[in-house]
Amino acid sequence: MSTAKKISIELKIWRQASKGAQGRFEHYTAKDISTEMSFLEMLDVVNVQLAHEGKSPIEFDSDCREGICGTCGVVINGQPHGPERATTTCQLHMRAFKNGDTLVIEPWRASAFPVIKDLVVDRCSFDRIIESGGYTSAKTGAHADANAILVPKDDADLAMDMAACIGCGACVAACPNASASLFTAAKITHLVSLPQGQVERTRRALKMVERMDLEGFGDCSNLGECEAACPKEISIEAISTMKREYFKALLKK
Repeated sequence: MSTAKKISIELKIWRQASKGAQGRFEHYTAKDISTEMSFLEMLDVVNVQLAHEGKSPIEFDSDCREGICGTCGVVINGQPHGPERATTTCQLHMRAFKNGDTLVIEPWRASAFPVIKDLVVDRCSFDRIIESGGYTSAKTGAHADANAILVPKDDADLAMDMAACIGCGACVAACPNASASLFTAAKITHLVSLPQGQVERTRRALKMVERMDLEGFGDCSNLGECEAACPKEISIEAISTMKREYFKALLKK
């Protein structure tokens, strides 16, 4: 038997026509929302109503809606991805809220993530950090050849934990300094943990950290907000690894 209930939610949503436009919060009411709906499905319902009224729909990012791609992500009542721990916005369900709740919904707030429209931000700065060194040129051959390279289980587990990062940007949105240290550290730690990642090891840390700074992200203050907001629960210990790799690279340079 279904336990779904119908609730009504008050929404204060950030609307911004373009990157250079002045934004503002607008008020909407989402009525008769099933508690089994996802958060994005609720926004879909609101957008259908806006379309019927001849108004511009609310722009937001989404793709897989399975917590894998990392394209979704908004700040809900001050929390990136909302109140549920280890949950992306697309995997958040309306049963997390009560009838009559007011939700303040806004985009990631960081100078390195300029708003494109409404809740959509430009996260190409993450792509440029990856392009600067988040890869390996090791020739591993076919899958069978790559799998023949022995990797200690602890190293493999660490690499898999770091590879879970989906690049959503919640760590940046949660950090008071808008630091991208957790994202960058996850990518560096993932590759440095594997034999295939040793080819560019020295210059990878230098290039990625320097690119992160160039993109305008802030410094890490070890507050731990990034770890708490990360939907994949990437450990802040990765930042220690990144710093060690960076300073080793400086000494070698």
